[in-house]
Amino acid sequence: MSLQVLLVEDDRELRSMLSDALRVEGYVVYTAASLSEGFALLNGRRAAGDAAQAPGDRPGLDLVLLDLGLPDGDGEALLAALRRRHGTPLIVISARESDGQKIRLLDAGADDYLVKPFGVGELLARMRVALRHRGTLVAPAVTHYGHTGLEIDIAAHAVRLDGAPVHLTPTEFKLLARLVRSAGRVVTHRQLLQDVWGPEHVEQTHYLRLYMAQLRAKLEADPADPQRLLTEPGVGYRLAEPPG
Repeated sequence: MSLQVLLVEDDRELRSMLSDALRVEGYVVYTAASLSEGFALLNGRRAAGDAAQAPGDRPGLDLVLLDLGLPDGDGEALLAALRRRHGTPLIVISARESDGQKIRLLDAGADDYLVKPFGVGELLARMRVALRHRGTLVAPAVTHYGHTGLEIDIAAHAVRLDGAPVHLTPTEFKLLARLVRSAGRVVTHRQLLQDVWGPEHVEQTHYLRLYMAQLRAKLEADPADPQRLLTEPGVGYRLAEPPG
């Protein structure tokens, strides 16, 4: 199951960039631009204007990224509320550099404090450390794939077959990207439905059959005898593992 992250950040450009980077890594991302929206999502409610499914639709967020300078209050209030009820890892992302404030927030329960500007790679590494300290092991995501003429770059949202670009619909690409992240390993029907369509669709395997057929039509020389997108009967699907 994909890990769920709440990103509370009022800077629209930074929020969009971080959201995109986290989704490439396979995280499910919920975003809030204010303290009130952060509290709404923390409590499992849909924030105003947010069409995404609320994280409360399944138990618990897995990690929170929290800016401090929000338009309707200080993010520290959300940290305090989170620590009263949850052990969810929380990383502060802020332009405030005061050593005293860092120490105070770390003592108040923040797992880490990252000063802006920072690199996405460093943020991802710190997230993995915070999750590991709570018993959740997360490996760096596989975002590139190359085998038998098929080249996939998830970050660039690009697929090429024998050098020619392949156009995929957003759902086709999301399904392929999920298989890339587990290349060589079977991903169950339920897991694919959960991660691509959402938990309310885990029984609707016809979605999966339809989109897998569409992917094979675009990526296999003979869709009836697939060599890349493999079926594990009664279990799920597997993207052929590239040579080591």
